Amino acid sequence: MLLPKLLATALLLLTSASAAPSPVEQRDTKYFHEPGFDDSLGHYDVRYYRGEPVSYEEKSDSLHHLIRSYLISFRERNIETWIAHGTLLGWWWNGKIMPWDWDLDVQVSGWTLTWLGENLNMTMHNYTFVADDGSEVQREYLLDVNPNHIERVRGDGQNVIDARWIDVRNGLFIDITGLSETNPSTQPGVWSCKNLHRYRTRDLYPLRETIFEGVPASVPYSFDRILTQEYSERALTKTFHEGHRWMPELKEWVKVTVAGPPRSPMTNARPHVPRSLEPRQRSGLGNLLRLF
Repeated sequence: MLLPKLLATALLLLTSASAAPSPVEQRDTKYFHEPGFDDSLGHYDVRYYRGEPVSYEEKSDSLHHLIRSYLISFRERNIETWIAHGTLLGWWWNGKIMPWDWDLDVQVSGWTLTWLGENLNMTMHNYTFVADDGSEVQREYLLDVNPNHIERVRGDGQNVIDARWIDVRNGLFIDITGLSETNPSTQPGVWSCKNLHRYRTRDLYPLRETIFEGVPASVPYSFDRILTQEYSERALTKTFHEGHRWMPELKEWVKVTVAGPPRSPMTNARPHVPRSLEPRQRSGLGNLLRLF
């Protein structure tokens, strides 16, 4: 009698196991991937990451040529773009990248983003820089447009970055995000990205011409309003951040060593902000808006 009972119990267990639903496989919806999430690993494209973070000096050199190559390439093709977020804050201080930044941010309109996806996606771009001593820097960059760029709402938050300009030597990149009027009927003139940043048309256009990292660039018309809304007014006067001190006599952020550089008597000196900014005269939405 014991054996039949054991067989019946085993059969019942097998039936229950086969009837149990299989676990739902979580689909990875993220397009761009990084080797990690912190500052040391979260700012590389995993496809070109070399296995260890670059040095402080290599990072600075890579980002310098990243933004120069991007701005030059887009301007040569008459593609409208402007610097944003922490990159815009760096421009405000001295027209350069903040030395503690690990990546860069630029923006384009939703229409430009669509055009990039249709015409320049997965294209490689060569860049040559000749230094004052005659030496050459040669680099190659990939423009990769996220196929999810056509979705102009946040969704699950995994694809808020619409495109990237990637240094294929080490994986460092520029984040490119598109701005669109996502609710033109209820919020006309309000532009937003998928990371919930919002801007008014009159704060963006007409774009202003300036210089960033030694090459022509564009910034939003009301750059001061945009910066204070995103970072607060304190970000425009604070002279010590992320282990760097602002030295007004040099107009540079200087990395603090163990001893540290001498404190400047001008502890809250404002940076030199370019005053020769001019609205950019070019075709597109900026000129269209000036007609009305």
